[in-house]
Amino acid sequence: MKVVLDTNILLVSISRKSAHHWVFRSLVVGYYTLCVTTDILSEYAEKIEEHMNKDIADAVLLALLEMSNVEKIEAYYKWNLLHDKDDNKFCDCVIAGGANYLVTQDKDFRILANTPFPKVSILSLSQFKAILAEQESTET
Repeated sequence: MKVVLDTNILLVSISRKSAHHWVFRSLVVGYYTLCVTTDILSEYAEKIEEHMNKDIADAVLLALLEMSNVEKIEAYYKWNLLHDKDDNKFCDCVIAGGANYLVTQDKDFRILANTPFPKVSILSLSQFKAILAEQESTET
Protein backbone atom coordinates (compact mmCIF):
# COMPACT_ATOMS: atom_id res chain seq x y z
CA MET A 1 0.00 0.00 0.00
CA LYS A 2 1.34 3.41 -1.00
CA VAL A 3 0.41 6.49 1.02
CA VAL A 4 1.21 10.16 1.37
CA LEU A 5 1.24 11.51 4.93
CA ASP A 6 0.15 15.07 5.57
CA THR A 7 2.83 16.86 7.59
CA ASN A 8 0.74 16.98 10.77
CA ILE A 9 0.30 13.20 10.66
CA LEU A 10 4.03 12.58 10.44
CA LEU A 11 4.73 15.22 13.06
CA VAL A 12 2.42 13.71 15.70
CA SER A 13 3.69 10.19 15.03
CA ILE A 14 7.43 10.66 15.58
CA SER A 15 7.59 10.65 19.38
CA ARG A 16 7.46 7.26 21.08
CA LYS A 17 5.27 8.92 23.71
CA SER A 18 2.63 9.87 21.12
CA ALA A 19 -0.62 7.94 20.89
CA HIS A 20 -0.06 8.06 17.12
CA HIS A 21 3.48 6.63 17.13
CA TRP A 22 2.06 3.53 15.41
CA VAL A 23 2.08 5.52 12.12
CA PHE A 24 5.85 6.04 12.24
CA ARG A 25 6.53 2.58 13.69
CA SER A 26 4.49 0.95 10.89
CA LEU A 27 6.54 2.87 8.33
CA VAL A 28 9.82 1.76 9.90
CA VAL A 29 8.66 -1.87 9.96
CA GLY A 30 7.63 -1.59 6.31
CA TYR A 31 3.86 -2.05 6.49
CA TYR A 32 3.37 0.64 3.86
CA THR A 33 5.29 2.68 1.31
CA LEU A 34 5.51 6.42 1.92
CA CYS A 35 5.52 8.61 -1.19
CA VAL A 36 7.26 11.99 -0.86
CA THR A 37 8.41 14.85 -3.05
CA THR A 38 11.21 17.30 -2.40
CA ASP A 39 8.61 19.90 -1.38
CA ILE A 40 7.01 17.51 1.11
CA LEU A 41 10.37 16.56 2.62
CA SER A 42 11.20 20.27 2.99
CA GLU A 43 7.92 20.91 4.80
CA TYR A 44 8.46 17.86 7.03
CA ALA A 45 11.91 19.17 8.00
CA GLU A 46 10.65 22.70 8.62
CA LYS A 47 7.74 21.64 10.84
CA ILE A 48 9.68 19.02 12.79
CA GLU A 49 12.41 21.57 13.50
CA GLU A 50 9.81 24.16 14.49
CA HIS A 51 8.00 21.81 16.91
CA MET A 52 10.92 19.71 18.13
CA ASN A 53 14.44 20.71 17.09
CA LYS A 54 16.90 20.64 14.21
CA ASP A 55 18.64 17.46 15.35
CA ILE A 56 15.38 15.52 15.38
CA ALA A 57 14.38 16.99 12.01
CA ASP A 58 17.73 15.97 10.51
CA ALA A 59 17.51 12.46 11.99
CA VAL A 60 13.96 11.88 10.75
CA LEU A 61 14.78 13.11 7.24
CA LEU A 62 17.91 10.99 7.09
CA ALA A 63 15.90 7.96 8.21
CA LEU A 64 13.21 8.64 5.60
CA LEU A 65 15.78 8.97 2.83
CA GLU A 66 17.43 5.68 3.82
CA MET A 67 14.26 3.57 4.12
CA SER A 68 13.64 1.26 1.18
CA ASN A 69 9.88 1.80 1.52
CA VAL A 70 10.06 5.57 1.06
CA GLU A 71 9.56 6.43 -2.60
CA LYS A 72 10.79 9.75 -3.96
CA ILE A 73 8.26 11.11 -6.46
CA GLU A 74 8.67 13.80 -9.09
CA ALA A 75 5.34 15.58 -9.59
CA TYR A 76 5.68 17.22 -12.99
CA TYR A 77 2.08 18.44 -13.18
CA LYS A 78 0.36 20.70 -10.66
CA TRP A 79 -3.34 19.84 -10.36
CA ASN A 80 -4.35 22.72 -8.03
CA LEU A 81 -7.24 20.77 -6.52
CA LEU A 82 -7.30 22.61 -3.18
CA HIS A 83 -7.96 26.18 -2.11
CA ASP A 84 -4.85 26.16 0.09
CA LYS A 85 -2.13 26.23 -2.55
CA ASP A 86 0.48 24.99 -0.05
CA ASP A 87 -1.45 21.72 0.43
CA ASN A 88 -1.64 20.91 -3.28
CA LYS A 89 1.80 19.27 -3.13
CA PHE A 90 0.25 16.35 -1.22
CA CYS A 91 -2.43 15.78 -3.88
CA ASP A 92 0.14 16.09 -6.65
CA CYS A 93 2.31 13.48 -4.92
CA VAL A 94 -0.63 11.05 -4.55
CA ILE A 95 -1.46 11.37 -8.24
CA ALA A 96 2.12 11.28 -9.58
CA GLY A 97 3.13 8.42 -7.30
CA GLY A 98 0.01 6.33 -7.83
CA ALA A 99 -0.54 6.31 -4.06
CA ASN A 100 -3.61 4.61 -2.69
CA TYR A 101 -4.31 7.19 0.01
CA LEU A 102 -3.54 10.56 1.48
CA VAL A 103 -3.64 10.34 5.28
CA THR A 104 -4.73 13.60 6.87
CA GLN A 105 -6.89 15.08 9.60
CA ASP A 106 -7.07 18.43 7.77
CA LYS A 107 -10.70 19.31 6.96
CA ASP A 108 -9.61 21.34 3.91
CA PHE A 109 -8.95 18.07 2.07
CA ARG A 110 -12.61 16.99 2.34
CA ILE A 111 -13.35 18.81 -0.92
CA LEU A 112 -11.55 15.95 -2.68
CA ALA A 113 -14.44 13.59 -1.91
CA ASN A 114 -16.44 15.54 -4.52
CA THR A 115 -13.63 15.70 -7.08
CA PRO A 116 -14.23 12.90 -9.59
CA PHE A 117 -10.94 13.35 -11.48
CA PRO A 118 -8.21 12.95 -10.63
CA LYS A 119 -9.28 10.77 -7.71
CA VAL A 120 -7.43 11.30 -4.43
CA SER A 121 -8.63 9.00 -1.65
CA ILE A 122 -8.42 10.51 1.83
CA LEU A 123 -8.07 8.56 5.06
CA SER A 124 -8.32 9.79 8.62
CA LEU A 125 -5.90 8.42 11.20
CA SER A 126 -8.50 5.95 12.50
CA GLN A 127 -9.31 4.71 8.99
CA PHE A 128 -5.61 4.29 8.23
CA LYS A 129 -5.11 2.38 11.48
CA ALA A 130 -7.96 0.01 10.60
CA ILE A 131 -6.54 -0.68 7.13
CA LEU A 132 -3.06 -1.32 8.56
CA ALA A 133 -4.48 -3.64 11.22
CA GLU A 134 -6.37 -5.59 8.56
CA GLN A 135 -3.25 -5.79 6.39
CA GLU A 136 -1.10 -6.95 9.31
CA SER A 137 -3.62 -9.65 10.28
CA THR A 138 -3.64 -11.10 6.76
CA GLU A 139 0.19 -11.24 6.71
CA THR A 140 0.41 -13.27 9.93
